[in-house]
Amino acid sequence: MSDLRVTLLGTGIPDPQWNRYGSSTFIEAGIEKLLFDCGRCALQRLFQTGTPVRNVNKLFLTHLHSDHTVGIPDLWLTPWVLGRKVPFCVWGPVGTQKMMSKLEEAFEFDLQIRPVHDLLQAHAAKILAQDIQEGVVYEKNGVKVTAFEVDHRPIKPSFGYRVDYDGKSVVLSGDTRFSENLIQFSQNVDILMHNVAAAQPEDLRQSERLRNIMALHLSPEEAGNVFERSKPKLAVYTHMVLFSVSVEYIVTRTRQTYSGPLEIGEDLMVFEVGETITIHRP
Repeated sequence: MSDLRVTLLGTGIPDPQWNRYGSSTFIEAGIEKLLFDCGRCALQRLFQTGTPVRNVNKLFLTHLHSDHTVGIPDLWLTPWVLGRKVPFCVWGPVGTQKMMSKLEEAFEFDLQIRPVHDLLQAHAAKILAQDIQEGVVYEKNGVKVTAFEVDHRPIKPSFGYRVDYDGKSVVLSGDTRFSENLIQFSQNVDILMHNVAAAQPEDLRQSERLRNIMALHLSPEEAGNVFERSKPKLAVYTHMVLFSVSVEYIVTRTRQTYSGPLEIGEDLMVFEVGETITIHRP
């Protein structure tokens, strides 16, 4: 096992698919265990990795869309019930602190009764939330996490993240249109994990809502351009917003602008980053 390990916990979209759970990525860097986004069933996927869930208490949010955040109460409270001894830490865009404070209000009964009835440590249920700006947001034990703004307007700010450890690096795009800023922060990284969106032209013509959704993301050709200019050792699609099109369809379109290494992410796919990148498929 390498010292930098990336596991895709969820590669899905808001649809409740059985094989692609909500957006979430787990990064282990040395002794640090970091979670990025927390969509539907992120905790269940984390449990499937064999990692004791009580040991994961650091969450970084790209933006506050529900498909990236709906799993937070489970990730916060269940590991506490299972013996987490430290507070739950969250970093995210403006609105993160407010959202987390409202969760504490919503679960006030549980927070009050479990220390009395289940003899849990009350301080370990505390939430330490930070609204962040672009820049280094976490640095400890040789791991550096840098947030950078991407273009997911009208959702603003929306962040991507770069994780650096022991000379290795991983970038997670979050949800974004074509972003020059992302390209700047992704130069020559080991792995660039990116979202993508595609739909049938006829469906786009007939649906304003679908056109609006597509406008929040980038096309396969644009993603290929990002990969071509960033030059990662490996490009990975992790959050694919696809409507009536196949994975093969987006790969074909991506290849119009990018000819380098490309993987289609799946839930529980693991990437070990060392001198080479080793992929373990579920």
